Amino acid sequence: MTEQTFIPGKDAALEDSIAKFQQKLIELGFNIEEASWLNPVPNVWSVHIRDKDCPQCFSNGKGASQKAALASALGEYFERLSTNYFFADFYLGKEIAKGDFVHYPSEKWFPIEDETSLPKGILNDELLAYFDPNGELTPELLVDLQSGNDERGIVAMPYVRQSDEQTVYIPQSIIANLYVSNGMSAGNSKFEARVQGLSEVFERYVKNKIIAEAISLPEIPKEVMNRYPAIQTAIAKLEEEGFPIYAFDASLGGKYPVICVVLFNPNNGTCFASFGAHPNFQVALERTVTELLQGRSLKDLDVFAPPSFNNEDVADHANLETHFIDSSGLISWDLFKQTPDYTFVHWDFSGTTQEEYHNLMAIFREENKEVYIMDYQHLGVYACRIIVPGMSDIYPVDDLIYANNNMGMDWREILLDLPHWHHSPETYAELLEELDNQNIDDATRVREFIGIVAPKTSGWTTLRVGELKSMLHLALGELEQALDWANWTLNMNGSVFTPQRANYYRALISVLELYLDENRTPEQYRTVFEKMYGEETVKQAWAAVAEGGNPFYNLPASDEQLKNFKEHQALLNAYAKLQKVK
Repeated sequence: MTEQTFIPGKDAALEDSIAKFQQKLIELGFNIEEASWLNPVPNVWSVHIRDKDCPQCFSNGKGASQKAALASALGEYFERLSTNYFFADFYLGKEIAKGDFVHYPSEKWFPIEDETSLPKGILNDELLAYFDPNGELTPELLVDLQSGNDERGIVAMPYVRQSDEQTVYIPQSIIANLYVSNGMSAGNSKFEARVQGLSEVFERYVKNKIIAEAISLPEIPKEVMNRYPAIQTAIAKLEEEGFPIYAFDASLGGKYPVICVVLFNPNNGTCFASFGAHPNFQVALERTVTELLQGRSLKDLDVFAPPSFNNEDVADHANLETHFIDSSGLISWDLFKQTPDYTFVHWDFSGTTQEEYHNLMAIFREENKEVYIMDYQHLGVYACRIIVPGMSDIYPVDDLIYANNNMGMDWREILLDLPHWHHSPETYAELLEELDNQNIDDATRVREFIGIVAPKTSGWTTLRVGELKSMLHLALGELEQALDWANWTLNMNGSVFTPQRANYYRALISVLELYLDENRTPEQYRTVFEKMYGEETVKQAWAAVAEGGNPFYNLPASDEQLKNFKEHQALLNAYAKLQKVK
């Protein structure tokens, strides 16, 4: 018999979970590697796993032991595969868009018959009132990015409202725009996974509330901390390395199963708050400490912000989004006030995973919040996605109107075609005008805007709308504007450019300045430029500025099939494996 390790909150031994998950991934044709391990302090492990054939498909795991971290990473991998999360930001091509189903066989399509009002049968009255309070949602805003198939209509997924078991069809585009990965989970059993998903909803909701409202939290008393020696050892090691730690009860008076642990970095005066949730106090505390160092070694702890007295900045939605992405946002000094806003509660919502599920659902009922769940079992592992409108949203509802992830659909074809360099000046002028009319943020990454995986070494990986503007002005011979946007580009992207691309932009800026200077003869400087930037680079920059050459530097052209974009094809191959199983 192999050794069996059971940990609280899991319905199977770690060894069994790992073996089962790994075997299933092999059967599905996924080639998973453990790309990196970290164990910065005792009892804190994290691992990054990915598909060797398609590194876009990756997950991270954390735990108090190596096995716990690997089981966690594999669980997250299944959660992301089952829910299609790996593919949520990408265009899947015309073939899939016209296939029997785009996402799941259970999806429902609602044809668009009227450009101004939503088709009947989408959502229910309460969700319509929530997602479209001012009646501004038009059908085109609900076309999903992955299919981009407005001729087919709006695709919606069957979610079950837990209060009455009613099935409600929620558009895929609402889920992808507002909920991203929140509330997704996979597990050894239905209740284990659901408990994990509900815990995550509480963790993020409470985290946002505490940060936004600058709530001061009660510390977990020493005698309670002493009951968890393994966690204490990890914290002691961090403190020994020079990082003071606060461990707080974030349950807001015993109401929610949430813990907060804050690490201070006196070397640069910054701090970092980690939150964790689970019905079992010990599991929640352990999660919060391991989350603190997931994917980080001790030398990666200097990227956070100092605490702030400006609570308006702290409560700003952009700051809360930063906390969701990588926890590097601002935190108020008020969090640490000597007199907390709540008293400490040594809460306990634990039991069997089924009991824990009912205990957590009771909290939502008290809050009068409806819980919607979609189950996934096509990969032989139970997974679910949980949505609690008004509580689990990551982005505000009006993002559907002002920052919809399908905004780039109409741009995809023309932008991929631009580097062929065969359009009329009118087309370039029109594109510039449209970029302004549609208020598209200059910092937007074009590959994300149009939903593609960019070829690794190409300019598409870093191309932003501002850089695109520089190229379009160059195409029109508008050198002053091209120079302004080239300077913007180097300031914005210089740190992430390849050395070649940074060198090209420095050369381009010099050539533009030279041609805008009426007192100098450009040819007098060509030799020195070649010495500085290299002959080939100067040739390209010179051509783009002075000889009507192609301004779309190192952007391979393509079409919506993206056949020559090998990384995008790898993603589509991974998706094809899933479609087959479904």
